[in-house]
Amino acid sequence: MLIAGCGINTIPTKDEKAKAAWAEVQNQYQRRADLIPNLVETVKGYAAQERQVLTEVTQARASATQVKVDASTITDPAQFEKYAQAQDQLSGVLGRLMMIQERYPDLKSNENFMALQSQLEGTENRISIARRDYNAAVQDYNTEIRTFPGALWAGTVHRWAKPMQTFQASAAAQSAPSVNFGAPPAPSVSTAPAAANAQ
Repeated sequence: MLIAGCGINTIPTKDEKAKAAWAEVQNQYQRRADLIPNLVETVKGYAAQERQVLTEVTQARASATQVKVDASTITDPAQFEKYAQAQDQLSGVLGRLMMIQERYPDLKSNENFMALQSQLEGTENRISIARRDYNAAVQDYNTEIRTFPGALWAGTVHRWAKPMQTFQASAAAQSAPSVNFGAPPAPSVSTAPAAANAQ
């Protein structure tokens, strides 16, 4: 009881809390990955000429889901960065895909697309919350293993304890995704008034 009262269990407790928060981040990313194929197929029917964006979304999703993650990812800066970058890339191209609806009125009014868009928007919010909660749990854990008495236990009993990585905002996240559908066609000039004036 005396040892337990000294905080010997605090590091494992905070470690488990951070891992649970990490699992929720992965859960929300997986939810988004599961929704994307349906969204791509829906858009294909209405905006077939936007093939490049659809291809980029499909490739980014494949890239994001191919990055292998496990419990060690959160203590490995290189692997964590690779995972975060893959997810950020997917977020960027997904934003471009969602903006395509403005160009296609039929797509904009399609019930399936609107339902998927709503689900994805909700997922993005859940991802944001999950990442925030994960960062808070990691901050709590990292503080524990660096301050007394946690640092004492981390250096003796819990030598496995390593600092965990936090999510950082990517450079691309500082600005909204830009979509360029090309220059609008030049307005046609009617020669009818000039011809009438000539008469």
